[in-house]
Amino acid sequence: MSTMNDMTLPPDTPVAKPIVLVPACNRVLGEHPFHIAGKKYIDAVRLAGAQPLVVPAAEPAEIDALLDLAHGVLLTGSPSNVHPSHFGEEVRNPDLPLDPVRDDWTLPLIRRALARGVPLFGICRGTQETNVALGGSLHQAVHDVEGHDDHRPRDGAPAAEAYAAAHPVTVEPGGRLAALFGAGAQFPVNSVHGQAVNRLAEGLRVEARAPDGLVEAFSVASAPGFSLCVQWHPEWLAADNPQSVRMLQAFGEACRTYRDRHRAPQPERV
Repeated sequence: MSTMNDMTLPPDTPVAKPIVLVPACNRVLGEHPFHIAGKKYIDAVRLAGAQPLVVPAAEPAEIDALLDLAHGVLLTGSPSNVHPSHFGEEVRNPDLPLDPVRDDWTLPLIRRALARGVPLFGICRGTQETNVALGGSLHQAVHDVEGHDDHRPRDGAPAAEAYAAAHPVTVEPGGRLAALFGAGAQFPVNSVHGQAVNRLAEGLRVEARAPDGLVEAFSVASAPGFSLCVQWHPEWLAADNPQSVRMLQAFGEACRTYRDRHRAPQPERV
């Protein structure tokens, strides 16, 4: 009888790509409710070398079971905003879309993923969700805040214009972006948001700022695993953007490392 080490696979055994959870948004199309996720986010997960798994709304009791399946979480952008009741405010503009179903499960998902060390990448709304989930607050209309610019695209702008480079960001020292690009590095990003970080949650580290000082990226310094949240949309034409590629590659590598560290033991072979 021969045995095999639990963490050793035969050299010809293919290793599956890491699985990345992509929470869906909730929309009504016609008269029917749908769970949806934008294709550009799915493509970004694949560019990171991972397998996307779109997840509809989940019950709180299901979150750990979902994370048991996952090696990463990517929080997408969305036309909807985080409901301001989650940071102690009333809705300022009732005409703007909300997605309370997404809020109800992604906020606890974020806290559980970070506590477990699951790699997390947040984009736009996902960045705002992460800040709120950890106790921070948002500007509901950053363009109305003295000292800040209007970070929204022109009304009615086609996607190619709306997602074009709008302003540079400057990388802060000591974080994940500094490790990738160097402290003080600048590169252009798009800007498609009306809300933004106001009070940064405790334990978050600023990774980059816009020219008006707005927090454009942060990480969770206290988390045991990889985390990076950006206010812009790196998934837009990501394969053609060197900064997007490097960030997604770093996320994908973190997912592979997490997968390999937590891979289930292989059964003993006789």
